[in-house]
Amino acid sequence: MSAPDSLRDLYNSELTHLWSANDQMTGALKRIVPRCSDPDLKTMLTKSVDSIATHTGVLKDMIAASGEKVAKEHCKGMAGLVAEATTHAITDAPAAGPVLDAVIISQYQRMTHYAIAGFGTAASYAGTLGLDEDKSKLDQVTGSLYRCDEYLTKLAETTVNIEAKAG
Repeated sequence: MSAPDSLRDLYNSELTHLWSANDQMTGALKRIVPRCSDPDLKTMLTKSVDSIATHTGVLKDMIAASGEKVAKEHCKGMAGLVAEATTHAITDAPAAGPVLDAVIISQYQRMTHYAIAGFGTAASYAGTLGLDEDKSKLDQVTGSLYRCDEYLTKLAETTVNIEAKAG
């Protein structure tokens, strides 16, 4: 996409980048999830892959409803985060166990924080553009992402980090 000429162009660009970001994050998670030792972490991340697919469906529907070509635009920001996650959780990862689980949580949260920023920004644009249904859906996705992040923080602080410290 060329430089946006309007908030609507900026909004549509944000949606297409979020789709790409979701696909990249899903690919990374499918490689990382089998490396989890903590069963709660593994369950949560497995569910997250399904949630991301749902979020991507929401994005595709919004793009289609806007009359734009339904296509994603490569998200370089998420590409960098995925490269880091892959390096830290797979390529140069600690041995399986609590330390690796702590690494996985930190990398997942970095990717999720990027998604929170993107979906929150898109929701703000939708609100300004009077796209109330889109705003509501994007707010729901953002809320879901916050809940995942909060759950992982609690999991890290109550078990995974404690076990990593002990081990």
